[in-house]
Amino acid sequence: MEAQNIQITDFIHTPVIDQIGINDRVARFNSRSIKKDSKMAALKLALSMIDLTTLEGMDTAGKVRQLCTKAKNLHNGTCDLPSVAAVCVYPAMVRVAKKELTVSSINVASVATGFPSGQTAFNTRLEEVQFAIEEGADEVDMVISRGKFLAGKYQAVFDEIARTKEVCGKTHLKVILETSELSTLDNVRRASEIAMTAGADFIKTSTGKTKCGATQPVALVMLEAIRDFYLKTNKKVGMKPAGGISDSKTAIRYLVMVKETLGKDWLTPDLFRFGASSLANDILMQITKQQSGVYQSADYFSKD
Repeated sequence: MEAQNIQITDFIHTPVIDQIGINDRVARFNSRSIKKDSKMAALKLALSMIDLTTLEGMDTAGKVRQLCTKAKNLHNGTCDLPSVAAVCVYPAMVRVAKKELTVSSINVASVATGFPSGQTAFNTRLEEVQFAIEEGADEVDMVISRGKFLAGKYQAVFDEIARTKEVCGKTHLKVILETSELSTLDNVRRASEIAMTAGADFIKTSTGKTKCGATQPVALVMLEAIRDFYLKTNKKVGMKPAGGISDSKTAIRYLVMVKETLGKDWLTPDLFRFGASSLANDILMQITKQQSGVYQSADYFSKD
């Protein structure tokens, strides 16, 4: 979409969020009870939506290969497990991950655009996106310029996302809002609308590098923005909560929110992901408990 076709007022006059109403809806979603058979299906669905991630300064090719091995073989002692959705790494590790996952259905995602701060020259950010794609990335996770957004430079934020999507082409683009730095739910809604209008395939809460990652109220605001965008444009945009989701109970609560807000069509890894590597082991523990009636210790499952 061309930037000149967008009126900046479209982003200034976004809906005002009723925080009390959002919290009430989250509480209602969390009060839903789930039957045992439905819980097992939800656990496997959540597992299939995870992006296993390593984004550390001490990452090595060996560590990435080990993560890819886990992605392909989550737990040999448990039958009928789905694959995770993707492995997410830095651009320099994309080629390593791509080679390890060649014969699998697991995507390789790469962070880019000066992750996690986005505080590099824009041309450099675009070069990083192009490099990740040339190395084999199926998906790119970019960060928005939060400083520009908070200064009210919405057109600049829009233009950067739109240009990044142009470079991505058919490669899926996830736009990280870093919601903990946006201060208000109104800003989360506005940033969501800017990202989707600029061409985001997914909107994502967080980098996982700040003190506060995904929260249910923030996620619900983003889901409602996706719903309204779909009703307006007929385009389905995905959503990825990231950071702070480490247990199965919380993951299932997110799935309830997705189903109640967007419908069953969004209950697929194509439109919903979890950025939460530690979540995988807790889900495996819960699945094992459902199947055997016995809890295994956390050490029973590979941590990476």
